[in-house]
Parts: sequence; structure tokens; C-alpha cells
Amino acid sequence: MKNFPGTPGTFTGLVLRISQCVFSVGSISSMATTRSFFNFTAFCYLIASMGLQVIWSFVLAVLDAYSLVRKKALHNPVLVSLFVVGDWVTATLSLAAASASAGVTVLYFSDLGDCNLGEDCQKYQMSVALAYLSWVTIAISSLIMLWLLAAG
Repeated sequence: MKNFPGTPGTFTGLVLRISQCVFSVGSISSMATTRSFFNFTAFCYLIASMGLQVIWSFVLAVLDAYSLVRKKALHNPVLVSLFVVGDWVTATLSLAAASASAGVTVLYFSDLGDCNLGEDCQKYQMSVALAYLSWVTIAISSLIMLWLLAAG
């Protein structure tokens, strides 16, 4: 298998995984610090999806760090296939959760009038923006994994 930026066991792969974790944790913390996020199902789905994203990205970041320390590439076809499936599942869940939360945010806080919740509205918007940034990084990572599997 080819060794190009973003593959498991490279520095750019580690940076992608860490950025996925950071954006997901930011999205969760921004949403969880509001007073009434649990009143909206889409926001609860966003937290669940981002929680799964944090766990998946953290585990793969640890694998990447271990691989960098050992100076060994993680290019086993079975392992890469697992990464591809996991990345595509988490990417799909992240996009669906971010889109649903963005729809609720726009509907309740823009289309139906000004937001009565004050600072919570900004936190909802920040959480959705961070969720989309997390999705962008997981989409990049999943495309790299698919490319690596196809090139193998």
C-alpha cells in the first residue's frame, strides 16, 4: 500500500484524528452548557453522534501515535477496511446530526422569530458549526482511507 499524507501512522493522519476529536469535543461542550438542549431531539442526536466521533477518533489517534513512535505503517488490508467502514459510518452519522441540528437551529431561532433563549442561541450555532468542521475532517479522513484501500 502506498504511504501518502493522511494515511494511518503518518503525522498528517494523527493531525486529522486530533482535529476530529477537538471539533467534536467542542461541539459537545458548547451544546451541553446550554440550559435546554434536551428539549430538542436533534440536539440530543448531535451529542450522541459527536460522542461516538470522539471515541472513534481518539482510539485511532492513539493508534496513529503508537504507529509513529514505533515507525511502523498501519497498512494491513483488514485494518484499513475496518478504518474505512468506521470512518464512513461516523461521517454519515456526523453529517446527519449536524444537518438536523442546523435545521432545528434555523427553524426555531431564525424562521420563527428572534431567539428568546439569549446566549443559548449562540451556543447552539457554535455547536452546529463545530459539528460541521468535525464532519469535514472525518470526510477527508474517510476519503483518504478509501483511496488507500483502493490503491492497496
